[in-house]
Amino acid sequence: MAATHRPAGIPALERRELLRAALGRMRRVTGLPVAFGGEVSPGGRGVRLTEFAGTWTDALPNLVVSAGNGLGGRVLLAARPGSVDDYTADSRISHEYDKQVTAEGLRAIAAVPVLVGESVFSVLYGGVREPQPLGGWVLAAMNQIAVGVGVELTVRSEVERRLAELETAAIIQSAREAPAAPGWEDVREAHAELRSIAQEITDAALRRRLQLVCDRLTRPRGRPTRGNPLSPRELDVLALVAVGCGNAEVGRRLGLRSETVKSYLRNAMRKLGTHGRTETVVAARRAGFLP
Repeated sequence: MAATHRPAGIPALERRELLRAALGRMRRVTGLPVAFGGEVSPGGRGVRLTEFAGTWTDALPNLVVSAGNGLGGRVLLAARPGSVDDYTADSRISHEYDKQVTAEGLRAIAAVPVLVGESVFSVLYGGVREPQPLGGWVLAAMNQIAVGVGVELTVRSEVERRLAELETAAIIQSAREAPAAPGWEDVREAHAELRSIAQEITDAALRRRLQLVCDRLTRPRGRPTRGNPLSPRELDVLALVAVGCGNAEVGRRLGLRSETVKSYLRNAMRKLGTHGRTETVVAARRAGFLP
């Protein structure tokens, strides 16, 4: 059986919203009238169907599809896409769920797994109410959408993990109990990496939360915070320089050309009145712009 994984730190409501959005995209891209799906149970024994688009009856909601049974159970077990041209007549699958599928009128169905790493998080279905070959392009399009959901969940989970670390450090700093030197270096590493990860986040609220935590973390202790002259991109670059990244590595992480990285560094030096990378990082830290 394929391993299952529930992304850490992501509320259930957000996970369901991601799945619903994916089902909407599947219908638009493929033209399939019906789409549905749900999360895999923590033990990996089945998929509970909770999200629906285009269904007509209440036959499918909360149905638990067991691993290995039916089309979805087979997809869960193999961790790869599958389809049937006529569900009730297909001899390759078991038929425990024929009653529910028939009640909804579904005949041709495709299913794809949402993978987080190598683990199955969810199974998404699309279908029509007449027997017909769905075509390889339909399965490919559905799988591409499922891959996108998996990437989004992975990134959000990593951001939540890093945010938890930063929030803990911010609380410690607020109490004026600075971490020991090795611990503080870990915080700086997390701060720099989060600024890089934030570039991939599409959720504006999550990006804002990240920025607020970084602001709390970098606020100078015991001194009033003065205006920060550095742009967000200049801070992104300096945060990575501060943890030892060269220009090429900074560019790779932030998706910038090396010359662009140098330009941001020159701007930061000019604004802080410094003349070198180390001096600029030290000045930014003293001013409370970096942890």
